[in-house]
Amino acid sequence: MANAPPNPPFAPLGPAVAAAALLGAVAGLSVPQLWPVPALLALLLSALTLWWRSRRSVRLLGALILGFAWAGLHAAYALSLQLPTDWGRRPIEVAGRIVDLPVHEPRRTVFLFRVDDDATQSNALRGRELRLSWYSEDRAARARLRAGQAWRWQARLRAPRGLRNPGVGDAEKYALMQGLTATGVLFAPERGSLLTPASGLQALRERLSGRIAESVVAPSSRFVRALALGDTRALDDRDWELLRANGLTHLIAISGFHVGLVAGFFALLARGLWWVWPALGRQVPRPMGAATAAAIGALLYAALAGFALPTVRTLLMIAVVAGLRLSRRRFDGAATLALVALAVWLVDPLALLGAGFWLSFLGVAWLMWCLPHGAGQRSLLRDFLSAQGVATLGLLPLCAALFGQASLAGPFANLIAVPWWSLVVVPLALLGTGLELLHAGWGSAVWRLAAWCFDASWPLFEHLGSGRLALWWLPEPRWFALPLALLGAFWLLLPRGTPGKPLAALLWLPLLWPDRDLPVPGQVELNVIDVGQGLSVHVRTARHELLYDFGPAAPEGYDAGERAVVPALRALGVRSLDRVVLSHGDNDHAGGLQAVLRAYPARQRSAPEGVGLTGLRPCVAGEAWTWDGVRFRFLHPPPYFPYLRNESSCVLRIETDRGAVLLTGDIGQIVERDLVRRARERGGGALRAEVVLVAHHGSRGSSDPAFVAATGARHALVSSGYGNRYGHPKPQVLARWRAAGARTWDTAQAGALRLRLGPPIAAGTVRVETRRQAHPRLWDAARRTGAAPAGLSYRPE
Repeated sequence: MANAPPNPPFAPLGPAVAAAALLGAVAGLSVPQLWPVPALLALLLSALTLWWRSRRSVRLLGALILGFAWAGLHAAYALSLQLPTDWGRRPIEVAGRIVDLPVHEPRRTVFLFRVDDDATQSNALRGRELRLSWYSEDRAARARLRAGQAWRWQARLRAPRGLRNPGVGDAEKYALMQGLTATGVLFAPERGSLLTPASGLQALRERLSGRIAESVVAPSSRFVRALALGDTRALDDRDWELLRANGLTHLIAISGFHVGLVAGFFALLARGLWWVWPALGRQVPRPMGAATAAAIGALLYAALAGFALPTVRTLLMIAVVAGLRLSRRRFDGAATLALVALAVWLVDPLALLGAGFWLSFLGVAWLMWCLPHGAGQRSLLRDFLSAQGVATLGLLPLCAALFGQASLAGPFANLIAVPWWSLVVVPLALLGTGLELLHAGWGSAVWRLAAWCFDASWPLFEHLGSGRLALWWLPEPRWFALPLALLGAFWLLLPRGTPGKPLAALLWLPLLWPDRDLPVPGQVELNVIDVGQGLSVHVRTARHELLYDFGPAAPEGYDAGERAVVPALRALGVRSLDRVVLSHGDNDHAGGLQAVLRAYPARQRSAPEGVGLTGLRPCVAGEAWTWDGVRFRFLHPPPYFPYLRNESSCVLRIETDRGAVLLTGDIGQIVERDLVRRARERGGGALRAEVVLVAHHGSRGSSDPAFVAATGARHALVSSGYGNRYGHPKPQVLARWRAAGARTWDTAQAGALRLRLGPPIAAGTVRVETRRQAHPRLWDAARRTGAAPAGLSYRPE
């Protein structure tokens, strides 16, 4: 048995068992509803026995069940930390410490706040983390916030909640991974009390970031701060757009690679120390000393970087590898990777919800499997190019599935950025940080050199990332597309001479060229995008696309057009817009207009006359056109109607042979009654519609009873923001539509809404698909409702 592997695949901690445990964890986090905790505990105990004491196939089953139960228990615990969904946003006093770098925006500052774990705080919030926002025009007042400060404030809190659309990141999943209890807004922040000045590692990190900004006057100072400390606050949207287009986001912010560099530097220092004093080898062997030094260096740098999730994951990996070296047992690469994966899964199975985990482990696995390991003649350049090719091909399916995009410039950009940034710019940035820690001012020259080296390469990436073909946006694929593409990548990376390799490319088609499931002629598809308190509706026929409204934009930087509408359109496979319609000029409908037009510069643009925006032609009652057998017609405003904001909204009727859709903007009851009058003059059928978008988000001043009756709608759609301050939609308005026979749908509760109308769908059989229903998540089903947690006290306003 001399040739037996050092750690067999089916050993309790072998690669096959690790893969089964990870697969079980994925299943545990993918179920639409969380299992009861007693059932998960019972599964956990039974799985432990199967895992450790059984043979091969049964051991794999035990690992699979154990992964499922362990991930479910962690998810249940993380959800138990969150406030109930019906918790009122009333002011409550909290005292604690700022535990991350505050992000200062034009009218808002956002920061992570950990509540004190003492008797003065309520049991429900004690020791918990909150994401708080300070809204104010007084930027100087907000600039007083520093990482590491302790404050006492009043804040309005609510459970973490996000928009739910195709192609948009899930904010609720992120909150679950971060262990956030609530998000909130400061109430009367000017009356907050600073308890203690900034101190601790986060305060040091912010001071170092400030020193880099003072030392490096070049614009690339922002990148040096990101590379050295993970401080990406100064990077703007254009920077991130170029980084995504070049496939370089993995190199910019603090990542596992940075931690690995520091660990390697500490290991080299230790080896140098053993070389200078050989007597140390009699006490501790040099490999063990180097492994210990690497783990210590990784720990120090992870602490300096704020223990961000990628750094913690890499720290854990390095600690496991160091432990294996200290154990003096022989582990091959696959066994080591399995142990590292099991360690991350054991400590934090929720890390499997993040893209970084899979990109890290799958990338290493591809390289270990594909690259040669022999000791023969090696070429450094050839090995580097082979590694880049393997990483690009092997990780492309995962990147495409996770991010909905493929960087065509990425392979070329990485050929330059990986060696130049990784071996020159990043080490210089880290060296400057280390010198600055030893003595103030010592790091300035090195930081400037790092910035100069960065500037030497950045113009090339600006050129590569600015091309139209740099980034390929992909429609949202079906669930089976990623497994097929991974199988195709595996097939393509098999040794030369493997038959059928050209056929492997066919397995990529469902991911890179998915079926967009377009309507047939005569049919129309409606997508009400979840933009919060606002409106945006995508209308699609067989060969045409229309967008009605664009969502809100806030002065503090949030733009629903950029953050929700454009990603949703890309995920829906929209390549261009034939026409855009702005119902009226209020911010909750027009705020995202410019962001959408930058991505989709439609030539036909309609809005009410007098809206005050250039490049838009008036929408006038009576204007009509036909696309692919579907008829479109504006019903309001009539000619020469003055601009009265809400009351001037463009009302659009979309008619098929099996029913119609009515998009109403923000009209009120006066206009609704006028529409009923005009419809009666023309015979009474002009307002009939299977589906109606409830006007003005369901406000009390809309949905006149005569209008509701005239439409005869079977489905009433509402676009509103969760917990909005206006209380939209009003209960009496919903009751009015329900009493008339319509079923009501609200984006605040259901996420994006999708439906189709027209042949071959029979009239009266329209089915509305909600995003939360079609793509259920366990954190949706596990949301708690009810009274406030016991012991939570608050002061009235």
